[in-house]
Amino acid sequence: MTSSGAVIAIDGPSASGKSSTARAVAERLGFAHLDSGALYRGVTLVALRELVRDHRVGLDDPLASGAEAVLRSAEERGLAMYPDGPGFAAYLEGEPVDEAIRAPDVTRQVSQVSADPQVREWVNARLRELVRAGRDVVVDGRDIGTVVFPDADLKVFLTASPEVRARRRVLQRSESDSEAAVDREAALLAARDAADSSRPVAPLRRAEDARLLDTSGLSFAEQVDRIVGWAHAVLRA
Repeated sequence: MTSSGAVIAIDGPSASGKSSTARAVAERLGFAHLDSGALYRGVTLVALRELVRDHRVGLDDPLASGAEAVLRSAEERGLAMYPDGPGFAAYLEGEPVDEAIRAPDVTRQVSQVSADPQVREWVNARLRELVRAGRDVVVDGRDIGTVVFPDADLKVFLTASPEVRARRRVLQRSESDSEAAVDREAALLAARDAADSSRPVAPLRRAEDARLLDTSGLSFAEQVDRIVGWAHAVLRA
């Protein structure tokens, strides 16, 4: 167990169900759910708002003004994760921004922003601060078990087949799960997987000591049960 709070790290590719699974596992264990992606999305939202402020909307690079400047703006605007019920919520300028950080423009740019070394260092430092505060957490992301919390009490690499992940993402958006729609989404996920796995800083990969959980043939309840069982076994050891 860590010197502060207990940590369960759940990593995996996009649309593998990390956040929903981590939230359910945290609720079952009485832990707090900490979504690392929310901070990356928060930084992306700040970067896009900076472009609007500077009348540079439409630039391909959301960090056109420099990562250091965007992070300074994020701090000035008070971007942070605060306790909110059973977990944490992203706040910006004193207001919750969970809906804003899930907007399509943020989703399109977050992978590029999160690949920046300065952004990753900034986010990782804040995630560690929250755990040092003493709360037991279930954290999900793409490098939680490999970089952010390499000494996590339990590491899980959550995945599913590309088709299953694509279909889940389409249904999540309340769209028709026609084969054409699933194929389009699968192509987008493949591109995101390639970008996340090949980036030079903290690429998406399974930690050597992470337990692999392929959920392609599991119900949501079954995958949560599996992780909760592993957690009980590890934390009681």
